[in-house]
Amino acid sequence: QVHLLESGGGLVQAGGSLNLSCVASGRTSSGESMAWFRQAPGKEREFVAGTARRPGTHYSDSAKDRFTISRPGSTRMTLQMNGLKPEDTAVYYCARDPSTILYTTPSRYRYWGQGTQVTVAS
Repeated sequence: QVHLLESGGGLVQAGGSLNLSCVASGRTSSGESMAWFRQAPGKEREFVAGTARRPGTHYSDSAKDRFTISRPGSTRMTLQMNGLKPEDTAVYYCARDPSTILYTTPSRYRYWGQGTQVTVAS
């Protein structure tokens, strides 16, 4: 079993920045894929950014050029979010899977964190 814990969410003004962090504990192995998803009220959970051995790092179109994902170790992942917009408001989830391939579909991930709320005020 793997446990994921997110932190770093909060309330910011449009144009501001936040840095989300996710720490994995339990039966982890290096090379497992990790990703950030988000879910706004009334909407489906969507891929934001992820990292895995194949193909490496990948971003959604909405995150590209504004968000930066990093993986300082096999059990930690961060998401630096700059230039935040009101439409970025959502609960952000950390996900992890034993696969070494990065997928953008939520159903491909076995483990999930509880989520951290990001609210961007206009």
